[in-house]
Amino acid sequence: MRVVLTWRDKAEHCINDIAFKPDGTQLILAAGDRLLVYDTSDGTLLQPLKGHKDTVYCVAYAKDGKRFASGSADKSVIIWTSKLEGILKYTHNDSIQCVSYNPVTHQLASCSSSDFGLWSPEQKSVSKDKSSSKIICCSWTNDGQYLALGLFNGIISIRNKNGEEKVKIERPGGSLSPIWSICWNPSREEHNDILAVADWGQKLSFYQLSGKQIGKDRVLNFDPCCISYFTKGEYILLGGSDKQASLFTKDGVRLGTVGEQNSWVWTCRVKPDSNYVVVGCQDGTISFYQLIFSTVHGLYKDRYAYRDSMTDVIVQHLITEQKVRIKCKELVKKIAIYRNRLAIQLPEKILIYELYSEDSSDMHYRVKERIVKKFECNLLVVCASHIILCQEKRLQCLSFSGVKEREWQMESLIRYIKVIGGPPGREGLLVGLKNGQILKIFVDNLFAIVLLKQATAVRCLDMSASRKKLAVVDENDTCLVYDIHTKELLFQEPNANSVAWNTQCEDMLCFSGGGYLNIKASTFPVHRQKLQGFVVGYNGSKIFCLHVFSISAVEVPQSAPMYQYLDRKMFKEAYQIACLGVTDTDWRELAMEALEGLDFETAKKAFIRVQDLRYLELISSIEERKKRGETNNDLFLADVFSYQGKFHEAAKLYKRSGHENLALEMYTDLRMFECAKDFLGSGDPKETKMLITKQADWARNIKEPKAAVEMYISAGEHVKAIEICGDHGWVDTLIDIARKLDKAEREPLMLCATYLKKLDSPGYAAETYLKMGDLKSLVQLHVETQCWDEAFALGEKHPEFKDDIYVPYAQWLAENDRFEEAQQAFHKAGRQREAVQVLEQLTDNAVAESRFNDAAYYYWMLSMQCLDIAQADPAQKDVMLGKFHHFQRLAELYHGYHAIHRHTEDPFSVHGPETLFNISRFLLHSLPKDTPSGISKVKILFTLAKQSKALGAYRLARHAYDKLRGLYIPARFQKSIELGTLTIRAKPFHDSEELVPLCYRCSTNNPLLNNLGNVCINCRQPFIFSASSYDVLHLVEFCLEEGITDEEAISLIDLEAPRPKREDRQQETINNSSQILQLVETKDSMGDEDPFTAKLSFEQGGSEFVPVVVSRLVLRSMSRRDVIIKRWPPPLRWQYFRSLLPDASITMCPSCFQGFGLIFPQMFHSEDYELLVLQHGCCPYCRRRKDDPGP
Repeated sequence: MRVVLTWRDKAEHCINDIAFKPDGTQLILAAGDRLLVYDTSDGTLLQPLKGHKDTVYCVAYAKDGKRFASGSADKSVIIWTSKLEGILKYTHNDSIQCVSYNPVTHQLASCSSSDFGLWSPEQKSVSKDKSSSKIICCSWTNDGQYLALGLFNGIISIRNKNGEEKVKIERPGGSLSPIWSICWNPSREEHNDILAVADWGQKLSFYQLSGKQIGKDRVLNFDPCCISYFTKGEYILLGGSDKQASLFTKDGVRLGTVGEQNSWVWTCRVKPDSNYVVVGCQDGTISFYQLIFSTVHGLYKDRYAYRDSMTDVIVQHLITEQKVRIKCKELVKKIAIYRNRLAIQLPEKILIYELYSEDSSDMHYRVKERIVKKFECNLLVVCASHIILCQEKRLQCLSFSGVKEREWQMESLIRYIKVIGGPPGREGLLVGLKNGQILKIFVDNLFAIVLLKQATAVRCLDMSASRKKLAVVDENDTCLVYDIHTKELLFQEPNANSVAWNTQCEDMLCFSGGGYLNIKASTFPVHRQKLQGFVVGYNGSKIFCLHVFSISAVEVPQSAPMYQYLDRKMFKEAYQIACLGVTDTDWRELAMEALEGLDFETAKKAFIRVQDLRYLELISSIEERKKRGETNNDLFLADVFSYQGKFHEAAKLYKRSGHENLALEMYTDLRMFECAKDFLGSGDPKETKMLITKQADWARNIKEPKAAVEMYISAGEHVKAIEICGDHGWVDTLIDIARKLDKAEREPLMLCATYLKKLDSPGYAAETYLKMGDLKSLVQLHVETQCWDEAFALGEKHPEFKDDIYVPYAQWLAENDRFEEAQQAFHKAGRQREAVQVLEQLTDNAVAESRFNDAAYYYWMLSMQCLDIAQADPAQKDVMLGKFHHFQRLAELYHGYHAIHRHTEDPFSVHGPETLFNISRFLLHSLPKDTPSGISKVKILFTLAKQSKALGAYRLARHAYDKLRGLYIPARFQKSIELGTLTIRAKPFHDSEELVPLCYRCSTNNPLLNNLGNVCINCRQPFIFSASSYDVLHLVEFCLEEGITDEEAISLIDLEAPRPKREDRQQETINNSSQILQLVETKDSMGDEDPFTAKLSFEQGGSEFVPVVVSRLVLRSMSRRDVIIKRWPPPLRWQYFRSLLPDASITMCPSCFQGFGLIFPQMFHSEDYELLVLQHGCCPYCRRRKDDPGP
């Protein structure tokens, strides 16, 4: 720190107080009974102000600079404007000791010996508060919320803006330590408000707003009279009885003397936002000083150490930007850094630090040695085991223990010293003297080596990395570069104040001066750019620059020197420069230049830097070709030019080297077809076709498909032309191409048909398939487009495609809810499994939805399906016949149950009581042990009970009600059943004789409740029921004798041998929908016995059923009109029935007989059948329509 006196003046009286105008242009002094106004720039007294009648003790300026206040022993306070005019005056009861403006609200605090007052421009009166002791000093906090008062009795009172005391601090000395000066730290960076206190106990202390002391008291050894902070709060100015102003850190560490005086320093202040201070003394002297803080720092490669806040050392890593602070708590005088060593000189000692580890990025230092001794030196240097002190002309080498080992005496003043490395304990020093001599000294050698001697004084110097060149900056600002071995001056450059060699490149240095940075490579011209400060280091592409008090690493691209090397085709040297740091563009330029210069090694390295795989592949291919013995540089260079886009130059080189085909290929790939034609051979058709094809490819890529199609067709590339037409939906072009193609060209024709099918042109697609003769694809087309008629027609001509047509047709029908047709289609396609699955699903759905008539119909169809399978596949015959009978039985049950379900669920019944009675009896006798799904035994018994009661079958009704009691009864039937159970008790215990069924074989009356089921209890002959009323029909089934075939039986019956003693009139009517047999007997018929009737005689000989078996004689005696035949397809036998009541007509549906069980041939009373056909338009069972032809 250097102190410069700017100006000095002397007043007639003691300077009691000083205040700066906030802009620093004026200075207000309290001297005697006047105020003196000075110009701070030159110390001119501008104007004395007289307004007080007695000594002025204090003065203070408002923060906004509009007014200032003064307080006097005359007990008055005067408010002055910035124009030096008094505008307001108020008084206290005692002399005014101090005044202070609030920095935020501009409220004025004025303190006297007995009280203090608060005044603001907007209030009319001054609010005053009493004080327990004389107030000597006061100070506001930065935010203007609190006012600190220093009292004569050693107490500090902290009050709020209203004057209320919030904190009270009592100093240990009490009244023996009056608080003579206080000041709040103005720094905005501090987290807490800090109050500096100077008392006449000769102590300096610091407190927080809460009253807590910070650190310990600092002993001053003099009575302080004034204390003042610098604007940013980093330093404290203190003056008092020691007749000097002293500079302290914000923590109270003394840094030095500002200016020695002849009397007590009564007041001192710092000019706002500057390093100027003013000191006022008891003898009236006013001194204005400038403080100059010198830079104390050290640099070694990428580590920079510098002084901060005068007592701290910050070590900064210039590459990683890491920083570490070392607090010394004393004035730092010198700093030196070298490798892992750091030396700090303090006033009474030197501290040597070392790094914790050898890691280059480690920033943790620890104390290695302490040399407790006071040294005076101009420069300080540290080595691995020594420190070097420079004192004018003398150098001293000391060990870390403080022992002097060597000393060198120079001929002239030492101007520059630098460690240039070396083994530990044997480092070399580079020393520059004022007389121009440059020396190299080794710390273990007493003798200095003279490197060279120049005429001008040395200001700065540096040695290149290989120790071959030396750069010197002299006192004339000239940079001179020497060859150390020959002492030859290589070159010199003007306007230099500092110089540094690049540590990574031998031939590069930089120097600064005149606001510019100059970079010089080899002997090339200097590259210049703007830069403020001094160059202190140069590492790779980073230049370390010291500007004012800070050092920074400037990233400087080494583009200019690299291009200087490139201009001279010095590719390897240019690559070395580029490695120091250039832009990607510079790297690419280097790579291209080296490639064109056929320096493939350098080009490869450069392209690796920019990660250009394309050029790296080119270089790799050229290197491979060179290994194989190729030496034609023109060809290599042509490849390079083609990669760079210099196509015409590449073509010329290809032609010159005899490779016109490569030029043709290049132009073709570039779609430069006109240029390519110049390199075509003598009309080679293959090359011409190749060229046209590539031109078409190009037209396709640039979205000109029509031109591409034409070119592809002319080149014979039909597939590509078809693909473009198909992608763009050009149907007309596609069919034109298809028609022009030969039918042997199957691939393009197939592609044409595929696109035509996609483009919804099935007609054209069919035409193409026909041209190809691809019938399978044609069938598939008809199926996909659902053109079933065309598909069926094609299937008729070509039966081998039957499955390909009917299976998709059936699936389509099923998807469109046409399941019955789908089943038939599956059947036609021979897919019996799928046909059965469809029917089974339909049946399950019908049962689940309580559509029992549909369920009966589907079971009938299932049975017929099984019969077909049994006929077609002998291996499955037995299984399928079993299923046939099972499904016939289920169809019979569901057909009957449909009436029962409707009767119980619908409000009105379509069937009469007798029909419901017969159906319920039939179901009760026919149900197996496991009741089929959907059939309710409760509903059957309930219907039977209800109709039995209505028809007079009371015994059967009782039995039905008794059975119901053992079943779970739904709630809706509960009441009716309970009521019926009670009311049936009042009825007789017998059934009506009219309801008893008769067996037409043995004429036995059977009970209504038959334990054997629907067979006669006597002859076991199965009953045959009407499919509408469920009455027992007057039919008896008979069988043929062994050896009689169906055809023979039919022929014998058709003979109709006459009966001599009987005259019958028989009438048989056959139409499309029915076969009706009518037997009419005349009144005078003979009583001779019919041979068939004789066969019906039966005597109970066992429990087994014995069928009626007829011979040829009996068959010959039968009339065709009396016989009904069920003509079952194989493997079933036909069934024969004889009507025993010729006067009652019976109708059999010509279709149903194929679908019912042996026990239940589907026959009707003629009148019932005709009525049902009229109602439903078809057979109610098999749903054969009236106008459908018979089987």
